[in-house]
Amino acid sequence: MAEKQYVIFKLENESYGVDIMRVQEICEYKESVKVPNTPKFVDGIINLRGDIIPIISLRKKFNLQEEQVNSDTRIIVIHLQENQVGFLVDEASQVLRINEEDIEPAPEIVTGVDKKYITGVGKLEDKIVLLLDLEYILTDYEKEQIQQIS
Repeated sequence: MAEKQYVIFKLENESYGVDIMRVQEICEYKESVKVPNTPKFVDGIINLRGDIIPIISLRKKFNLQEEQVNSDTRIIVIHLQENQVGFLVDEASQVLRINEEDIEPAPEIVTGVDKKYITGVGKLEDKIVLLLDLEYILTDYEKEQIQQIS
């Protein structure tokens, strides 16, 4: 029985998971510098130990209502092509192991060309976790725009 580890994060009251092997680091919120003429979901850029990293608001990308940043707000940093990219989330507080047999394919209602970032649904006792691949959240065009920011 194989297990995978997922970093669990929250947006609003929903739980999402991303494969821990895809996550470079999780850091506390840092105020970003706004960059003009960027897509609406780009929060800005930050300096993370000498590297300029674009920050993407998953709330904006998922068309959720914006919320005030608080002490739980985190940035999940991944490697996207040759760049580091940070994803702004409400909270990222735990790593969970999920058995492969407790992961089901994403329902057809949420899949499609623009939803290829949903890799499955993890079942955990009394809740479900939508499993994402953050590398596929952006379209190829959006990735090009992000590379220009970096």
